[in-house]
Amino acid sequence: MSETSQSAQSGETAPQDSGGIVTPLLEPSEGIPPVVQTAEALNQVVAAFAAGTGPVAVDAERASGYRYGQRAYLVQLRREGAGTTLIDPIGCPDLSALDSALADAEMVLHAANQDLPCLAELGLVPRRLFDTELAGRLLGHPRVGLGSMIENVLGYSLEKGHSAADWSTRPLPEEWLRYAALDVELLVELREALHAELTDTGKLEWAAEEFEAILAAPPKPPRAEPWRRTSGIHRVRNRRGLAVVRAVWEARDRIARDRDLSPGRVLPDAAIVELALTVPHTLADLQAMPALRTRNARRHLSVWLRAVSKARALPESEYPEQGQGGDGPPPAHRWAERDPEAAKRLTATRAVIAALADEHHMPTENLLQPDAVRRLAWSPPDEISAEALSAVLLALGARSWQIGLASVPLAKALQRLESKGDL
Repeated sequence: MSETSQSAQSGETAPQDSGGIVTPLLEPSEGIPPVVQTAEALNQVVAAFAAGTGPVAVDAERASGYRYGQRAYLVQLRREGAGTTLIDPIGCPDLSALDSALADAEMVLHAANQDLPCLAELGLVPRRLFDTELAGRLLGHPRVGLGSMIENVLGYSLEKGHSAADWSTRPLPEEWLRYAALDVELLVELREALHAELTDTGKLEWAAEEFEAILAAPPKPPRAEPWRRTSGIHRVRNRRGLAVVRAVWEARDRIARDRDLSPGRVLPDAAIVELALTVPHTLADLQAMPALRTRNARRHLSVWLRAVSKARALPESEYPEQGQGGDGPPPAHRWAERDPEAAKRLTATRAVIAALADEHHMPTENLLQPDAVRRLAWSPPDEISAEALSAVLLALGARSWQIGLASVPLAKALQRLESKGDL
């Protein structure tokens, strides 16, 4: 741990072997840095971080639930020799110069998949990554939130009261800036402790593969039918109702995009489902619906009525189909009826993965992705062997370490099913 972090609590050293004693981390060790909002100030940050040494702690704050999309409204970085910086992406929307200065540095993030897309929008893209949340999962830590990891591994407690704040607020309150600075205060120290634990447990190469996979993953394409993600849509059991969900969802999305508001603040998902279940015909019908009594929902009553009317007027041939398409297997609860042999394979493969995960002290989804398990069980290779299963798992995106652990036990389990005549 660096000297600056050791002095974070009035000169106290970090209690990594504190015997359960937790020290509150109340202030950044160098105080709350000024927010970088101009090109001149950003140039100074670039120079300081280029001259710094070691890994770079990185975090970003968004305004999920308040604004449309997932853009960053504050970026925090910390590096030995440079200290902590807080960058306002509204005033400094291009971080490509900082990206170039840090091209050779390892960036340390917690739950990297959450922040990498919004950082990439600003031009900040890690070439080397250490994800402390993912490392905690591989090591079997029972709680892998940043606050829990800092507390359990380093012995400090962090204030987490502003994680769901509206970070598009300007100016940002001082207590929010303090919270943001503290989020990167000990991130590199956490990385060092987890790196040592990964080494001791023989999991460092596994983690390296996982980090590389995160960096190599292509951007997720837009969902073909994002309206199907509406919460509560399972209650809509006919195609005309689905047409209403689609029409109202698309109308809400246009308004949310134009007003830069989270769609749920324009119209809650529950209201969309209620419109699909009742299919109102008049403004009076909408005005009587309890689900549409929020100010934003009532502000656009005529829009919702037009969307419902448009859906109602469609010919049945243009109604969306029940259930989602896609190339994946059906929901697992339907397997016993549709393909009993596949259901037996799924039970067997899940049991193998659960046993391996327990043996290696990690969640099952980190030992092998559930989607890969389902696809393997639904469409196994013609020949059941470790080699054939390895090829299938590789095609499904499994990493080498996962294939090395799982291919032989999976092959044996499926071969046992065949030999018993269960398939």
